[in-house]
Amino acid sequence: MPTINENFLKLEKNYLFINIAKKVNAFLKEHPEADLIRMGIGDVTLPIAPVCVEAMKKGADEMGVKETFKGYEDSGTGYDFLKQAIADYYQQYGVTLSLDEIRVNDGAKSDCGNIVDIFGDDNVVMVTDPAYPVYVDSNKMDGRTIIYANSNESNGFAAMPDFSVHADLIYLCSPNNPTGSVYTKEQLKTWIDYAKQNKAIIIYDAAYEAFITQPDIPHSIFEVEGARTCAIEMCSLSKTAGFTGMRCGYTVIPNELTVTASDGTVVSISQIWGRRQGSKFNGVSYPVQCAAAAVFTEEGRKQIQKNIAYYQKNAAIISKTMDELGIPYTGGVNSPYIWFQCPNHMSSWEFFDEMLHKIAVVGTPGEGFGKNGDGWFRLTAFGDRERTKEAMERFKKMLQK
Repeated sequence: MPTINENFLKLEKNYLFINIAKKVNAFLKEHPEADLIRMGIGDVTLPIAPVCVEAMKKGADEMGVKETFKGYEDSGTGYDFLKQAIADYYQQYGVTLSLDEIRVNDGAKSDCGNIVDIFGDDNVVMVTDPAYPVYVDSNKMDGRTIIYANSNESNGFAAMPDFSVHADLIYLCSPNNPTGSVYTKEQLKTWIDYAKQNKAIIIYDAAYEAFITQPDIPHSIFEVEGARTCAIEMCSLSKTAGFTGMRCGYTVIPNELTVTASDGTVVSISQIWGRRQGSKFNGVSYPVQCAAAAVFTEEGRKQIQKNIAYYQKNAAIISKTMDELGIPYTGGVNSPYIWFQCPNHMSSWEFFDEMLHKIAVVGTPGEGFGKNGDGWFRLTAFGDRERTKEAMERFKKMLQK
């Protein structure tokens, strides 16, 4: 009789957004006439940029011609034309990457969870709390010890390291999901110094870097001195270019990033990750990679920035509402998320129910991202403009009664 990995039994029964969906579906069954506005899950609503659509069509057409047909990609790490486009993008921030340091994937979420396959289960993992659930869940599945660095109102929801505490792997996310907070170069340098002291590796999630508006906030951890010897960076086109339904992102692993095995052998992280991917991943489809490369063209950047600006305007509308009501919040400036304190000392799930049943607006309870999220709430700016305005009008009426 097979056994199961009993670490799965230690997880919450359902993923956060499945629990939310169940509550919403129950509400709609009871109130089928409700005009529901969804501002919970961080899914985009604007269509793919035309330049990307055309590139994908062209790639699909090439798949129908014998001379240009593509089968298995030789490396499984991405076509050079896309990796070169990514490298050129990093260069504008002063970061030089070789193509073999870039690995194309089917989204940052996959690699954030799968990267731990190459690390021993005895590693101590540090996660900032609140956190995107995949960081915690993927390590719980392997039975690792997880410790938390507290992000809260006192530090602007940007946790900093305690040098008296040891960790082997560190998850950081900036701009942060769910809190919308960002790290400065000085703060990231402190984390890098901490990682070096502990001989640790930072797993840096930069999925929302395209939403940064302040010039002094780094788009990549590799803009900061010392990161190449202690950090892995993951990024996604899901929110940058609306690829949530197309699945494409990339992971950057510097060639000089190594660990020492138990026998004293120096092991390349890039090589061992490549070995894992070679066994378990066949790469991203050619037409999608064609569309991804178009993201980084001059016209692609122009069209995509138009979409990002649309979402940033939505974020400004939500932020203005919080300002008018005197509600503390983070995010909105360098992030499509607004993370605010629940009014009247409500718990985050209580406030979720209040919004759902009183004004038919769905958000995400902060408690679902960790203990420091209780009493806080996340709204997303990825919705329609008029629906965002309507949601905020309902929100103000609910709280001003």
